[in-house]
Amino acid sequence: MNIEKQTIIPPIASQDSPLPYFYYEVIHTSKKSRARVGRIHTPHGIIDTPNFVGVGTNATLKSLDSVMVDNLGLQLMFCNTYHLMLQPGTAVIQAAGGLHKFMNRSMPIITDSGGFQVFSLAYGTVKDELKSSGKKIGNSAVLKINEDGVLFRSYRDGSPILLTPETSIAAQKALGADIIIPFDELPPYHIDPYKLEASLHRTHRWEKRSLDAHIQNKNNQAMYAVIHGGIDPQLRSLSASYLSKLPFDGFAIGGSLGKTKEQMIAMLTSLMPQLPVDKPNHLLGIGDLYSIEASVKLGIDTFDSSHPTRCARHGLVFSSKGSVKIGNTMHKLNFGPIDEKCTCMVCQNYTVAYLHHLLKAKEMTGYTLASIHNIHFMVQLMAAYRTAILNDDI
Repeated sequence: MNIEKQTIIPPIASQDSPLPYFYYEVIHTSKKSRARVGRIHTPHGIIDTPNFVGVGTNATLKSLDSVMVDNLGLQLMFCNTYHLMLQPGTAVIQAAGGLHKFMNRSMPIITDSGGFQVFSLAYGTVKDELKSSGKKIGNSAVLKINEDGVLFRSYRDGSPILLTPETSIAAQKALGADIIIPFDELPPYHIDPYKLEASLHRTHRWEKRSLDAHIQNKNNQAMYAVIHGGIDPQLRSLSASYLSKLPFDGFAIGGSLGKTKEQMIAMLTSLMPQLPVDKPNHLLGIGDLYSIEASVKLGIDTFDSSHPTRCARHGLVFSSKGSVKIGNTMHKLNFGPIDEKCTCMVCQNYTVAYLHHLLKAKEMTGYTLASIHNIHFMVQLMAAYRTAILNDDI
């Protein structure tokens, strides 16, 4: 089925009224669930939803260049403000004409606020934090967190960097992404309930300050609020209620999403009906196949994750019959493609045996080819979800 031919877009403005630089439209909502097909219009093109968002922390997906990523049809890409502030610096990117020109990307980009580093630099990765019962790491690069913002120690040269709602937005203005995120704090899963609530209220104040700074110079950028509250349904409701009253262009779901996928799905099941249906939403940091399948049915529009490219670098590739561990000895003489049904350039030109050899030899080409395949798989998977929703199959 050709989804483009079935998507009839109703006019949202008269011929005398110019279309806004950013807007969202719902094309169809499933009769079986809250799943929906929509379109997010941005200055750099349309994002069909639901959709997967690749993570290019340093303005690139690991082992892939921007031209290849565009050709794969990855409509939205996530870049990290904190890392780009440190290297090469926002002044360099601004001098280049913005992030799109600097990295030669023609399609939309979303940047985060740097707030995630408040979590990761203090507690390690999400996986580390869940194992450590919320204990801070010994050499935390976070020097101070207060009402003003967060004082970081640069991982490059140790110099102190103050990140506030205002400086985060200024950096994202310099980068020029289509969608930007207000400054927020990501408290750990194992946080005291009273501290979680205090963090939520401070995050709300930071988000309001971020929004005020953004409104002064919108720069043809949209801003998504970030809903917090951990797995506490009352705090999630409070966050959704407060933020939906402010003029944000969309909503991201952040903070601790639970210790298990089941906790996350339970939280989303409660939260999603409370979000405005006329604005897009985004689930931060989630991109495994199980979570996407469950979350699409709840009405999630976009997901970002480094999962597909990280799996590729570890020799795990996706297929219509399940994931394949290319490094296994059984694939040494497998002279077929990863997936007989796949139309990506890797499956059309290379065998599993060759990929097995490249990964065993630790050749960078192996990482590139596996990443191309996994990103292609995700793009096609999300297109299949959109078709299924249009047909009311899910």
